Amino acid sequence: MTRIPIKASKQELYDAWATRKGIEHWFLRKSEYKSVDGVLRKDDEQVKAGDTYAWRWHGWPDETEEHGKILACNGRDYFQFKFGDAGICTVTIKEEPGHTILELVQSEIPTDGKGMHYYHVGCKTGWTFHLANMKSIFEGGLDLRNKDVNLKNVINA
Repeated sequence: MTRIPIKASKQELYDAWATRKGIEHWFLRKSEYKSVDGVLRKDDEQVKAGDTYAWRWHGWPDETEEHGKILACNGRDYFQFKFGDAGICTVTIKEEPGHTILELVQSEIPTDGKGMHYYHVGCKTGWTFHLANMKSIFEGGLDLRNKDVNLKNVINA
C-alpha cells in the first residue's frame, strides 16, 4: 500500500485517474481510454468499468505501451484497473481529519523472479515517484517527470 496526502478535492484526484486529460497531467505522456464498444473517450470524459486503456510514459519510446482494462470505478473515490502483467491496482481517495488521502494498493502481483524484481520492487518505486509528482503538481509545485527519451535509467521516467 502507498498513501499520500494531497491538497486537492476528492473529485479532482478521482478525475486525475479517470479521464485522459487528468492522467496525462501528472502521470502519462499519452493515454487513450476506449469504451467497451471501442469508442475513444473524450479528454474530460470519465471512464467506465470495462473500458480499456493504452498508456505511454514520458522518457520512453512509443513502442513502450501498457495495455489494460478498467475493472471498477464509481465516479467519486474508487478506481481499479488491471495493470498489464503487474497485477491489479486499486486507488481509493479518502477524507481523514484535515486531509485528502490517495491510497494505491497493487495486488495479485506475480511472485516469480521477474515478478519480484520488476513488479514488487519496480512498481513500488514507480508509484512512489509518480504519486509524489502528483502531489507536487496539485500543490503548485514542479512537474518532476523526465521528458527526454534519450535520458535512460532514471527514477522519474
